[in-house]
Amino acid sequence: MHDRKASNDHAEQDESRPYRARLPGFITEESVGLGDVIKRVTYTLGIKPCGSSEHRAAILNRCLVFTGRAK
Repeated sequence: MHDRKASNDHAEQDESRPYRARLPGFITEESVGLGDVIKRVTYTLGIKPCGSSEHRAAILNRCLVFTGRAK
């Protein structure tokens, strides 16, 4: 029973950290989340945001971050 609690604690820690995908330095030096990327693309295409788009972008930003620097 103790092992199950320890494995749940480990899973909760993994959920709090986003997966980081490293891009070459010449593309970008700043970190940008997946939600922000999708928001920029849809804005460029002229798609109007719905009421929950900010919430969806925040969730996606917590899942995946593109970075140009090794961290």
